[in-house]
Amino acid sequence: MTPIPLPNADLNVGAPLSARFAAQGAWTYRDAARLVWDLPVAPTRHAGLEAVLRDRCGTPSTKHGLLAALAEENRLPVDLWIGLFLMSDATTPGVGTVLKRHKMTAVPEARVVLGVGDERIDLTWPGHLRPVPDFLVEEQIQPRQVGSVEAVWHRRQSDAWAEAGGLDADAVWAAREAAIAAITRR
Repeated sequence: MTPIPLPNADLNVGAPLSARFAAQGAWTYRDAARLVWDLPVAPTRHAGLEAVLRDRCGTPSTKHGLLAALAEENRLPVDLWIGLFLMSDATTPGVGTVLKRHKMTAVPEARVVLGVGDERIDLTWPGHLRPVPDFLVEEQIQPRQVGSVEAVWHRRQSDAWAEAGGLDADAVWAAREAAIAAITRR
């Protein structure tokens, strides 16, 4: 079992979110992280971060947002970060062919991850503690900002990256959308 580099503090089961986790057998923050980490990567059917527990799945953003909200409720030193990295076949297997069709080798992609001090932690893929890609830029966000701020921030950062490289921002975004669609269909 891969160790999770997060606090192993007991949850305050008198608090609402902690009680939801305890009802599923997660009594410590690390138990809760393992529970969320083991869930499949897929969009939830319901709104809100707690939908991850109800629907038994989540996106990188909702999974990490839920764990950041739980840390906040328990006053644990775990933060939520959004960062921009260059998505390529090396960082995201399966996107290379799509990017080649768009005459690109990489496009900017946003990822929401947890942070403990200077360490970034990605619990997206069940059982695989993958290294967090090198972020070109990152910003701390609050759990309630998952979804709303994320989309705007991502597009703004992508456009700035494209313009700095003399590329058409809409073409870069279209290539990114096609790459995401390709890996989502797998």
